[in-house]
Amino acid sequence: MSIARYLREKINGGTVHITLIDPMKQSPEVAGRLALTAQEVGSDLILVLGVSGLAQRNLLDTTISIREKTSIPLVYSPAGAEALCFSFDAFLFSCLLNSRNAGYTCGGQSQAAVLLKRMEVETIPVGLVMIEPGLKTGDNNIDLVPRDNHWQAAGYAAAAELFGMSYVYLEAGPNSAQPISVAMIRAVKKEISIPLIVGGGIRTAVDARRVRQAGADVVVTGTVIENAGYRERLRSILSALKD
Repeated sequence: MSIARYLREKINGGTVHITLIDPMKQSPEVAGRLALTAQEVGSDLILVLGVSGLAQRNLLDTTISIREKTSIPLVYSPAGAEALCFSFDAFLFSCLLNSRNAGYTCGGQSQAAVLLKRMEVETIPVGLVMIEPGLKTGDNNIDLVPRDNHWQAAGYAAAAELFGMSYVYLEAGPNSAQPISVAMIRAVKKEISIPLIVGGGIRTAVDARRVRQAGADVVVTGTVIENAGYRERLRSILSALKD
């Protein structure tokens, strides 16, 4: 089954949960254990994040470790052709719509595009919109959407749909003290007919339930698994999404 179809079927049955793993934040062995825990508590998919500076060896070892320990789909979001691995079930092919840096919108993706087409890898086109506070670095190249500017966020989301993308992804970044507001999620959801992914600042069951009830079809968490006691916190988030 294709990952696109898998996600459609999962979304039809309720809110989907994705566990995000940054291979530069822990060893491949630890990444595998984190992925296994995510699977055990009910996560639907593991997303490995491609970031600038990621070494090919690190990506390969991380992928092998996760594959050995899990059976749920494994997807990669590449930053370019700097580090690629074809052991993934699909590639999340994202375009950062509110970036002033062509490398984020299309340049990095173009470096890998021909190879991905020739390898006949499944790709899922996603329109990514970065909401304040955004990423740790590089924000000077991104016109971050203010947290209270619902209309701007909705405009980017509608543009993603008109461009033919399969998903809209609102991301507040790993350092966000709180999730994207319920009002913004509702405003965006009202303007699109494609599924909505929401990530950033979702660290508790209360956060997850609010995001789900506001209209998120897919919820992404990452930081929550980077600290002690992550199993129970992740379990409570999954419970709030799946009840």
